[in-house]
Amino acid sequence: MPHLTLEYSANLTVFDDRAVLLKLNQALISAGYFGEGDIKSRALPFQVFMVGTQPEGRAFVHVKLAILSGRDAQARQEISQTLAVTLREFLPDVAGLTVAACVEVQEMDRVGFAKP
Repeated sequence: MPHLTLEYSANLTVFDDRAVLLKLNQALISAGYFGEGDIKSRALPFQVFMVGTQPEGRAFVHVKLAILSGRDAQARQEISQTLAVTLREFLPDVAGLTVAACVEVQEMDRVGFAKP
């Protein structure tokens, strides 16, 4: 079930979004919370973005994981930490560029979720 969205600023030209998605999916599987075929992930580079008010020298990476409601706070925290550790491996170190990165785990209301 989980839906993983990897958003990042397009000025991260050395960022391999396919490799990051693969590793994030593998991390979720290894954590034991989701089955391999259940994870849907996608990457979205943003051409138009701002980090703060400076037009240059900044970039961002944001991982959002939407899961069905019902997991306790400890499980959600473990999932977010697993994703954060994995993401850290891929953050580019580019001279003159500060990269802001974060992971967010969101719950989707189980009652309002349906599959055709």
